[in-house]
Amino acid sequence: MVPSSELVTRIGKLQQAMQEREIAGALLMQRADLFYFSGTGQNAHLLIPAEGEALLIVRKSMARAEQESALDNIVPFAGWEELIKIIAKTVPPGKTIGLETDVLPANLYMRYKKMLQDYEITDISKIIRQVRAVKSGYEIGLMKEAAKISEAVFSMARITIKEGLSEVELAGQLEFQARKLGHQGSVRMRGFNQELYFGHIMAGENAAAISFFDGPTGGSGLNPSYPQGAGIALIKPNEPVLVDFVSVLGGYMVDQTRIFCIGEPPMHLQEAYNTAVKIKKGLAQMGKPGVYGSSLYDRAELMADKAGLANHFMGYVEKVNFVGHGVGIELDELPVIAKNIDIALEEGMVFALEPKFIFPGEGTVGIEDTFVVRENGLQQLTLFSDELQVI
Repeated sequence: MVPSSELVTRIGKLQQAMQEREIAGALLMQRADLFYFSGTGQNAHLLIPAEGEALLIVRKSMARAEQESALDNIVPFAGWEELIKIIAKTVPPGKTIGLETDVLPANLYMRYKKMLQDYEITDISKIIRQVRAVKSGYEIGLMKEAAKISEAVFSMARITIKEGLSEVELAGQLEFQARKLGHQGSVRMRGFNQELYFGHIMAGENAAAISFFDGPTGGSGLNPSYPQGAGIALIKPNEPVLVDFVSVLGGYMVDQTRIFCIGEPPMHLQEAYNTAVKIKKGLAQMGKPGVYGSSLYDRAELMADKAGLANHFMGYVEKVNFVGHGVGIELDELPVIAKNIDIALEEGMVFALEPKFIFPGEGTVGIEDTFVVRENGLQQLTLFSDELQVI
């Protein structure tokens, strides 16, 4: 159960931002946002006025919501007409009300727009994401516990990877280990049509296969319906095995990548891996409050270029222009450590750094760890050795 003090602080930060922008109320429905501000992921509306107490209006399950949420004001959903009456009592008509228009389906948005015709509607999503970007000690504590799951998964990978084992078999064994340790299973993403099942576990050339996924790696997947991640390819000696795994506990996630290999991989892949480690460590020292994420990306790109690896950095033919992404309740939170995106780091922000190099026909090498921004640089939350794991 998310403590009441956490919910009060989170709602208070959102209300302050709403007051600064003259937004009189926010009506939230997206599950990750509901969980963040109410402590429950039940089907509900959360009405947050710019001043005063929030109200959770639950469709299903009322009993679960009352059990899970520390909010004082929880009422059952009694129909759309009653909902608009509740909104009108809390937020005066004629005022501005915020909706999560980045994730709200168009048909639902049109319904709410008609229902809220006496209000000015604005997008509240950017403000929510900015509030959620800075983590509390409570949240970071949960992420540290998730990091223990991650360490166990990577330790198991080292003793599980064998010649002739298929990618999907390896993925299944590591996923089973994570579930036994409390992994919730779902890896939430906010981006439209972005989805992920635990992570990307791929070997050799499949780890260099391009897919729709908005990241440096893709993979074949098992069929065109889910064209990413592990396939049926068998693990071979001397080829890099990518284990990019998201561990989630209590709703909060960490993202981590390590490279394993049965025997030594080719020297140029080892050198690229060592460059990725150097980039990670360099950015960790540089990433202090006030530094722009774009500056970190530029530093990473420069280091890759100096190593003669610019053509392979974060993709080969179809590159991505980021080297890090915020993590928390969702895998694609703020800040984004990306080219030309000037988001200043703040103490308490948590994000994953993932410098990777893609070699078509050979595979992917790189590293990824989750960090929290501290006054003197980035503090790593994830555990496990930085060394390339030669088996």
